[in-house]
Amino acid sequence: MGRMWGEREGGVMAKGAPTRTGGGRRAGTRASVVLVALVIIAGCGIHPAPPPEPGRPQTGVASWYGPGFHGHATTSGEIYDQEDLTAAHPNLPLGTRCRVTNLETGRSVDVRINDRGPFVKGRAIDLSYAAAREIGVFGPGTAPVRIEVVERPPGGYVAVRYCVQVGSFSEAAKAAALRANLAPRYEDVYISSVRARADVWYRVRVGPFAVRSDAERRAFELASLGIPAIVTEEPE
Repeated sequence: MGRMWGEREGGVMAKGAPTRTGGGRRAGTRASVVLVALVIIAGCGIHPAPPPEPGRPQTGVASWYGPGFHGHATTSGEIYDQEDLTAAHPNLPLGTRCRVTNLETGRSVDVRINDRGPFVKGRAIDLSYAAAREIGVFGPGTAPVRIEVVERPPGGYVAVRYCVQVGSFSEAAKAAALRANLAPRYEDVYISSVRARADVWYRVRVGPFAVRSDAERRAFELASLGIPAIVTEEPE
């Protein structure tokens, strides 16, 4: 997703990275949205709706994301290409292929889940620009859809672990400094690097956790201390 949803120097995301807007219909930064979601999750025990299963479609609202995120890393580690038929979903295994049908137009498109999101109440899936264009979501920005699982990733569910990202930097020294500041309180803080085209980003993370709820609690704790934090996934 997360992304990595792009990166922002010194914060959860990276410098120059755009805000995920879902077709220009959302306000505020993605980090703020995720922090609010964490407060709700930690305080009320609210979790995303269960993902669709073969023979059990999911219905909800689709949005889309495009040019602003083109070329940035997704949660899966792939580089987001707005012309690929991909999508972000809160909890379907990465690599799952889905058929998304616009209930207003009847048009369908098959997409591959390679990212996490959306993190806005009432949204079920974020389509790539190309996928949104195929089924008529691009113009209005959102549309009611049906999501059906077409094919699971090889080997079934992809084994992942959960971690809490608290910063991302283009300079290794800055990431090391943040890690050093957090280490006295959090022994499980570490640095993970990722290459996005010509750039390398150094992500400061806490964890990992085998269970998402444990990562959510840690993120809530960090957020209550004024430290921007998001829960994300990485392969085991």
